[in-house]
Parts: sequence; C-alpha cells; structure tokens
Amino acid sequence: MNEFALIDRYFRRSPRGDSVRIGVGDDAAVIRPAPGTELVISVDMLVEGWHFLRDADPHRLGHKTLAVNLSDLAAMGATPRYALLAGALPNSEEAWLGEFAAGFFAIADRYGVELIGGDTTKGPRNLCVTIIGEVPQGTALTRGGAKPGDDIYVSGLLGDAALALEAMQQRTRLAPDALEVARTRLETPEPRVALGERLRDIASAALDISDGLTGDLAHILETSHVGAIIELASIPRSSALDGKLAGSTERDLALRCLLAGGDDYELCFTANRALRDRIVDISRSLDLPLTRIGEITAAQEFIVRDEHGTPLPALPRAFDHFAS
Repeated sequence: MNEFALIDRYFRRSPRGDSVRIGVGDDAAVIRPAPGTELVISVDMLVEGWHFLRDADPHRLGHKTLAVNLSDLAAMGATPRYALLAGALPNSEEAWLGEFAAGFFAIADRYGVELIGGDTTKGPRNLCVTIIGEVPQGTALTRGGAKPGDDIYVSGLLGDAALALEAMQQRTRLAPDALEVARTRLETPEPRVALGERLRDIASAALDISDGLTGDLAHILETSHVGAIIELASIPRSSALDGKLAGSTERDLALRCLLAGGDDYELCFTANRALRDRIVDISRSLDLPLTRIGEITAAQEFIVRDEHGTPLPALPRAFDHFAS
C-alpha cells in the first residue's frame, strides 16, 4: 500500500458530528469549537525502543498512543474532542495496521474523539498524536496554583507500569497474575478524563504522572513556588509492589518504580483541605481511589518521609527522555 491507500483503509472515517466541517483527506482540518469554550491542545510522541518495546501488541499500542494524550487533557480538566495522528512506519504491514487502528479507534470512540487528520511516512516506528479538547472559558487546570496548606492527592495506584517493565526485562520476578495486572497498567493505561472534568472547580493545581511522581510533582512545586512533604506509606500501590517495598533485597527497585518509574498516567493534584469531603464524593461517584499523600508547604523543598517519618536521603531520578 502507498501512503494514501493506507490512510483510506485504516484511518479515514466519516465525521460523526457537525463540529468537523473538513476532516481527513484535505490539506488541513476545519473544526467549529463549541461556543463559550477554549481549546486545549497537546502533542505527545511514542518512539519504538524508548517508549514501547519492538514486539508491543499493536492493538494495545493503538490504545496507548491515544491514551497518553487523553491523559494530558485530563490533567487540564478538558473534554477530548479531536486528534491528529502522525506515524513513521517501517512498512505497511496490513495485519499490524489493522490491529493498531482497532485499538486506537476503540478508545477514541469511548471518549468521543474524532480523528481529523495526520501524516504517514516510512521510517523507524514513531507515533505522534496531537490532541485537542475544550474547557469552559477560564476553567482549565494548571500547574501554578498550589498553595501552602493544600492537600496533595493522586488517583489510582502508582508504580505498576514501571514494575511490569522491570519484570519483562528480567530485572525482577512477579507471579504470573501480578505480572498480567502490571503489564495491563503499562500497555493500556486508563486516562482519568472524567476526574479531570470534575476537578475544574476543586483542584488548585494538577498534572498527569507520566515520568514518575517525584519528577512530575516537582513541576507543580516549581511553577507554584512552593514545597511539599510526601508520606511514603500513604502512596497507593499494588500488593506486588508493596511486598517488594517491605523487603530488603528489592526495596531500591520498588522505590524507583513507586516514586520515579513513570507510565502511570494517573492524576496528581492539590486542593484546599476544606474540600476533602467533596473529593471523597468524587472518588465514590467515579469508583476511583483518590488518595491524600501529603501537603504543600511554604518552604521550597521537596521531602518524602519513609514509613518511620524519616526523610529519604535522596529521591530516585525521574524518567528523562534524553538520559543515556
């Protein structure tokens, strides 16, 4: 298949609403934002061998390619609307493309996302999505509003995605059922879109955890000019990771996964302590754990206290796209 046949077969669909006037197939898309909204736009790239393994399941990869971008919108409190997909592919293998497209459109349909354009070329596998969402004017969440005394929360569980990668690369061992759970967290993360929308008038600051808790939370602290104290014992994690954290031989590995492993795609947010009951209500209504793990401080330092209340002497290094 050439480029245009590939697009026509796997990625062209008729627009489902009237907000897309021109979609896939022209030089550019034309969309109509909803009245009274602002556009929220983000772009993310996944590179084979760096962000995903060469033998990654294409259906799951299609899911993840869009999910990581939806997570960025969730962190801003935005409702997903449109996406553009660009990809460099080593070949036009139809079986691979069919599975990838099926995974991509399955999550796109769940979140009401229209694919409105993109690009393809031949090269090492590299997948890039530009995502566009909407928020009511003036309501977008940012990293810059955290205040001393605010609570710090995370959604879901942290560390399993990194733990799965450690096990898949034979740096640790997991029971088969624990490995499958962790691998699902790595390969098919669930973006917290509904949570982000509910946090618009609650969170003082927010972001998604893509590069590890300590590295990402540090962005909130820097932008808001504040510090934080985090309680290690409060950070939610799976029993598999908790077991390794409680031991002596793999504690360092477990700390890296929990604090700096990345690929969690959960939300980390801050909120005034007077809003605790509202956050409990949101957690119940979404059936999603929202765990208070610490508080924002005026002193501009980042402290993680261990199970005995002693500050960790050093924090694990978060994921760095340019680290060797």
